[in-house]
Order: sequence, then C-alpha cells, then structure tokens
Amino acid sequence: MSNLDTFVRSSRPAPAVVATSQEIRDRGSIFVGSVYPATNPEEAKAALHYHKHVVHAGKEVYEISAWRCMVLKSGRTGLSGPDDFELRTGFDDGGEQWAGSKILKIMQTEGVIDAIVIVSRWFGGTLLGPTRFRHVETCAGEVCRKFNKVVEMDESIQTLSTLDDLLATLREELNALKSGPSTSETCTDTSGRPPMKKAPDYSTLRDILDLSKARRLIHARESAIQVVKSLIAKHKVEDK
Repeated sequence: MSNLDTFVRSSRPAPAVVATSQEIRDRGSIFVGSVYPATNPEEAKAALHYHKHVVHAGKEVYEISAWRCMVLKSGRTGLSGPDDFELRTGFDDGGEQWAGSKILKIMQTEGVIDAIVIVSRWFGGTLLGPTRFRHVETCAGEVCRKFNKVVEMDESIQTLSTLDDLLATLREELNALKSGPSTSETCTDTSGRPPMKKAPDYSTLRDILDLSKARRLIHARESAIQVVKSLIAKHKVEDK
C-alpha cells in the first residue's frame, strides 16, 4: 500500500518537510522544491516515497531527487572521530533524465548533508529543453539555503539552551555566596536580574529564522556568564 492510510497506520512518524521553494511556472509546467531531513539513504528513500505517494498522491508529477547522508561506517562506533563516518550520496531522475545529478551538484555546492532534496515538476505539455534544468537547479538551491539556515538556527538554539543552563547555575552560586547559608534571600547580578527559573522559549525565533538575533543572544549570554564568573571570583576572594 502506498497511500495516506499506510502512514496513518504506521507507527513510524511521517517525514516532515523542512522547507519548500517558490513555484516556478513556465509554459504550463510547474516546478517546486522540497527538502526533508534524512540521516541515511533509507530515510531519504522513505521521504521520497512519502512525498510521491502521500503528498502528491494521484498526481502526475516528476519527482526528481538527490540525497547526501553522513553515516557510520560498518563496524565503527563513532568514538574515533570523523574517520568512523562516510558520506553516502545518490539521486533519482524521477523521469527527467540527467536532472537528479544536477540537484546533487547543488547540494554539494551548498554543503547540505543529512537531507534529501526533491524537485517536483508538473509537465504542462510543452517541452522546455535545457531551461528545465535551470528551473530544477533554482528550486533546489532555494531549499538548500533554507535548510542550512534551519540547521544553523537549531544549533544556535541548542547553544543558547546550554548557555542558559550554565548562566542559571552560576547565578545560583552567586546568590548563595551573597546570601550566605542562613538565608534564602534572592540575589541578583549586576544587571539587577534574578536567577533564571524558566527556560526561555525560542520557538518564535526559530519560526522566523532570525539568525542575526540568535547570534546577538549568544553573545549576550556569553558576556553575562563572564560577568557572573567575575563576581563569583570576587566574592570568593573577599570571603577568604
């Protein structure tokens, strides 16, 4: 079975598209790019199957695709570093001869890894010649760049969460040094802010993919950590 019911009944979650390109329309044909995460070729092929038989079920569409996945080598644990991994790539022309390799080349140029890029073409009845490859490359390039932004944003949010935890721990330590063991008085650092209690919600930041703001927040957290560390060191010296 290759329809939506198959995925509804399956215990495995359906693949989630990360980004979609703008449509390109040319003489009746429509081109749209999509990108899915895929940590191995099997996941890539599953995403392609889902895209073709669920997202575009019952439609006459050329599904042109390529994937690049960094996988663990057979017999390796990953503990020895990069040499334990290998890059596996592949493509599927999906009815458009030579088109799949062009998507793969775009992925290589953009440095996209652990993903499958699919460019869907609805044929409008008019042969486009080499122009069709340019449209395929344009759609692929757009989703590759969006995918890289999402990856960078996820890494930035992970960094922010780690820094938030460290800052909260340091503020608690500073609070204990200021208050002493006999009181539970809440202290603040030089910014006048109390220790963080609730983890910040970065979902809006991720939705708008504001990488500049994410970098500013990381810099601010790092600066705050240095300030609190300095205050802790000062209190420890004074207490001696």
